[in-house]
Amino acid sequence: MIVVMGATGATGNALVHSLLALGTPVRALTRTPHRPIPGTTGAHQPPVEVQYADATDPHSLRTAFKGADQLFLAMANSPAQVELETRVIDIAAQTGIGHIVKISAPAAEPDSPVAISRGHHAVEEHLRASGLAHTVLRPYAFMPNVLRLAPTVARGVILGTTGDAPCNYVDCRDIGDVAAAVLTRPDIAGGTYALTGPEAVSYPELASRLTALTGNRIRYVNLTPEELRDNLFLSAGMPTWLADHVTEIQQLAITRPETPTTTVIDILGRPPRTLDAFLHEHHSHFRR
Repeated sequence: MIVVMGATGATGNALVHSLLALGTPVRALTRTPHRPIPGTTGAHQPPVEVQYADATDPHSLRTAFKGADQLFLAMANSPAQVELETRVIDIAAQTGIGHIVKISAPAAEPDSPVAISRGHHAVEEHLRASGLAHTVLRPYAFMPNVLRLAPTVARGVILGTTGDAPCNYVDCRDIGDVAAAVLTRPDIAGGTYALTGPEAVSYPELASRLTALTGNRIRYVNLTPEELRDNLFLSAGMPTWLADHVTEIQQLAITRPETPTTTVIDILGRPPRTLDAFLHEHHSHFRR
């Protein structure tokens, strides 16, 4: 049995669908079990075992992990992430989980300029020390995050602090497919994999593509890191830690130029989904 944490999130939900397509038993964990897992209901859908679990509730984790042998660990970034994920790992080890697939982040290093990435490094180190078999996936920017630009795109602008530096994007469905592969193919489990789409795209180029897609002129406005942080905090209402994180991630694209990896095609035997396809699929989000 494979347990999927974060089954209602974009990546966890994609993994649930990938495992179902492979005919693999899956237990989807959620803090709101009364709400259906998106896309898993209907006459032609195989049954999904849905169970309550909350990383702040150790008893719920022990119950949810019972009888399972593999765990997909994905949690939303937060200041409490290290504490919560290390607790999950400890309880997984205590309850007989044998293999954990963890969603991490680029630049997960002890001296990373991105605070959240330093946290992921700490969790990765805890996972290594646990003695459990494990696989680490390090996806770059999730394509659905582009949808968060919709409010300013509606005003004709994209705000950022990357200059002309290209950024890697990856479709969450590709992450789910790769996670399903490492959970069901022992020959590729145990590695650390950086995941991207087929190309790195700068914000000016993204503005150009959205202009073509929407028929409205979209321009990129490059801000200083301080200006972007203040805008995210004051205008977008982000908490301080998240505004800092977004700013740090964008600056990382400048200090460490991003290029696509071949991981998706190497593992899945097909190219990753493109950003253009994702934008066309979700073009309604950018309508004025």
